[in-house]
Formats: sequence, structure tokens, C-alpha cells
Amino acid sequence: MDKRKFIKISSLGALGIAISPSLAMCKNKTKKGEEAEIQLNENGRLRVAHIGVGNMGAADLNAISSHDMVDMVALCDVDSNYLAAAKKLHPNAKTYADYRVMFKEMSDKFDAVIVSTPDHTHAPASMMAMEKGKAVYCQKPLTHHVSEARAMRKIAEEKDLVTQMGIQVHSFYDYKLATLLIQSGIIGKVHTVRAWSPKNWGYDGPEPKGSDPVPETLDWNLWLGTSAERPYKEGVYHPGNWRKLLDYGCGTLGDMGVHIFDTPYNALELDVPKTILNECRKPTGFGFPENNIVTYEFPQTKFTAETLKWVWYDGPGAPKDHEDLKLPGSNTAKAESKKVKEATLDEKMSLETKVEGDGKLPDQGAMFIGEKGRLLLPHFMQLPRKIVDGKYVDISEEIAAISKEHNLGEPIRNYDSEGEKHYHQFVDACLGKDKCTAPFSYASRLTETILLGVIAGRFPNKTLHWDSEKAKFSEDEVNALLEAPYREF
Repeated sequence: MDKRKFIKISSLGALGIAISPSLAMCKNKTKKGEEAEIQLNENGRLRVAHIGVGNMGAADLNAISSHDMVDMVALCDVDSNYLAAAKKLHPNAKTYADYRVMFKEMSDKFDAVIVSTPDHTHAPASMMAMEKGKAVYCQKPLTHHVSEARAMRKIAEEKDLVTQMGIQVHSFYDYKLATLLIQSGIIGKVHTVRAWSPKNWGYDGPEPKGSDPVPETLDWNLWLGTSAERPYKEGVYHPGNWRKLLDYGCGTLGDMGVHIFDTPYNALELDVPKTILNECRKPTGFGFPENNIVTYEFPQTKFTAETLKWVWYDGPGAPKDHEDLKLPGSNTAKAESKKVKEATLDEKMSLETKVEGDGKLPDQGAMFIGEKGRLLLPHFMQLPRKIVDGKYVDISEEIAAISKEHNLGEPIRNYDSEGEKHYHQFVDACLGKDKCTAPFSYASRLTETILLGVIAGRFPNKTLHWDSEKAKFSEDEVNALLEAPYREF
């Protein structure tokens, strides 16, 4: 790899960002929108290249290719087993192990790129695609570093590209409904949000010693990509466990946090926070903490109080008990729940907002606390529920009115059918028939917020102060973690 061509330290405000020369030079190269025009082939179909086709990448591949106007023309993965499985489904697509070679050989033969790699490769692959004027769908979190999130937003806006971050639930009925309910003032100005997931994408153990033979099916150098050199250890990095580790993932906050943060973040029209505090164990330099309690303070918006406090809990046992999270309970809970299960869809919408429940929080979710009550949003495929003075309040009329006004349709409890909507929205936007609702202009700010909480885990129990305009912390020792040098590979 020619490092001079791929990496250049430039400046975005006061923040040094690892970018390629073409990003630094593109600002006035063309009129806004000129490079955004997608030159479709003669039959008007969208030609797609997909980077990372295993695990979540396989799900992304299936969802994108299910659109009847998509032609999958290129597949790329560092694991030949994953690549072979994808090739069976798309025999006409050309296959690659190295996305750089794919771009060099056939970038004029596709219009859009899907990036479904581990987090540390999101930005390098997406930036290369956008530099070539390609529309990009990138899995969440958008990037591994704050500097990358800002650079991705910059190039997407300068080239006026169609972009979408892979937060599929963003397009689900219940989340769109909750956004509209909050913005309608159903609980008044919101002063606190508490969100949680008991998932454990952390690792409190020691760094493994030694090395294992690299499987013949895996190109370990390409898997590491721009991240630091490290010996291969079986079962530690690939597949799957990379989310737990500092060099490659973003922990539970960067995984489930993006999904669960998304609706409150969108509903309240938040920007990035002013302060961040992560209560967790001391850093080990290798894995993310297995338990985190991250407290953010956001500036006021038209939907919040003067300041907004946001508390995130993750890991085994999450969330921690708190008065804000206490739910109504009832001896009739089982009977009412049975009614919900046996109801028709129309009846269910009404009953779900009336049922008392058993006082048990959903496994994952968020609670909005406002001046006129609380709104519980389970994760996922359950209606939001209003709580006032310790009791559930029937909001079925409000739900029906908002659903009708905004043409939301009916709640569908089927992930397989609902999950494709977000992907198809991206394809339709590329075809000029729709608009993406999670473009990089939005996704970069949400990702930056998430990553600031991840960084705070390296400085446990210390309040960090973020200056969004300068893109730096007041605490100088923290700023080194906003980016990382790219390895030459």
C-alpha cells in the first residue's frame, strides 16, 4: 500500500484527521451535487459492490439484493469461506479479498457500496468509496474514531452523496411513532433519558499471549487493515469477538447503544454532548469494560429542558435500579397480557397502551422522563407506553391520530419484512425515488456522541468536557484518542 496516497494528516477545525489527499483537495473541485449524480447502466438498475459479506454482512447482502432493482456486481471479504457462500448466491459478481484492488479494477462498474466490515475498517473503506463518488451504506457505528466520523460527514456533504448508516430499526413503526409522540409534547419537555442493554461486548480479562496459525481461509493482514499489527489468536478477534476490543470495535455502547440511542437522539433533535462521564473499571489497554454507566449532558433543544441528562447502562445486570425506571405492576398483569396476545392487530394497539404489566423492565430499551410523565420505549417491536403518577395511561387515541396524520400504517411485528425497509430506502434514494433518513450528516453526530462515551471509558469516573466547535476535549490528555495512525498494509 502507498501510504502517501492513502493517508495524509490534515486539519478539520483544530482536529487532526487521517485522510487521503483527494479529500483535502475536493472542496472546490466541483459544484455541489455534480459528483452525486449516479450514472446507472442502460436499464436503470443500481449496480452494487459489497465489502464484508459474513455474519451481519450476509444479512446486509440479502436485504440489499432483495430489492428488485439491484444488481450485485462485486463481493469482497478477507475470509474466503464467507466469500464463497456469498458467491453461490450471486454467481455473476466478481470476488475480491482486498477492497482496494476492487476499487482499482472495477470502480467504473458499480454505483453504490455497502460496508459491513468490523468497525475499524468502516471509515477506510467508506472514504475510498466516497472519494470515487459512490453512494455508501455503512453499518453502525459509522466509524471507529471521532476524527473519522467528522471526515466522513465532510466528504459526503461536499460531494452531495447518497449515504445511509445501518440502523435498521430507524425505519420501524414503533421508533417512528415514539419520535412523533415525543415531538407532539405527550410528556412535555424532556429533562432525562435513561437507556440500557445487558449485552456484554466488553472484556475484563488479560491480553492473550503468543500466537496461533492463521487459517488458510483468512487473510489476517487484510483483516487488520489500517489497525496496529497484532499476532493472530484463534477465537479472540475473528469472527465476532472483535467488538469487545479497543483496536477494532466500540463495545456494547457502540453496538446496541447506537440502536437504542437513535430514537431519543432523533426525537429530541440532539447534537453532541457538553460533558461525558463513564463509571467503569480501570482501563486495561486491550478490552472494553464489561459494565459501563455513561452520563451525558446535552445542550437544550426545543424538545428538552434547559439541559438534558442522558444515562446509559450496559453489561450484565444493567440497568442499575433507579426511581425513573420503576414500572407499574398489577395482579391482573397475566390476564391483561393474555388479552394482548390473543387480540387482533387493531385491538392490540389499544390494549398494549392500557395493560398494567408486571413491573418488569423490558430487557433493553429507553425511558424518556418529562415534565408531564414518562414514556417507555422497549427495544424493540413494542409500542411506547406513557406512565403518569405510577400508572400506565391509555394513549391509543394519540397513537391512532399520529399514525393516520403521518401515514405510518400498522405496526408489523416481523423483523424479516421490516428489516429490509431501511436498506430499500437507500436503494430507492440512489434511484432518485426516496430520501435516506439516516444519512451521514445525522449518523456522524450520533456516532460522535457514542464514541465520546467510549473514550470516557479510558478515563473512568472523570467528567470530560467536549468542545464541539473546536472538536477537542478541555482535558488535553484525552485528545489523543480522537484518532489513531493508520498502519501501512
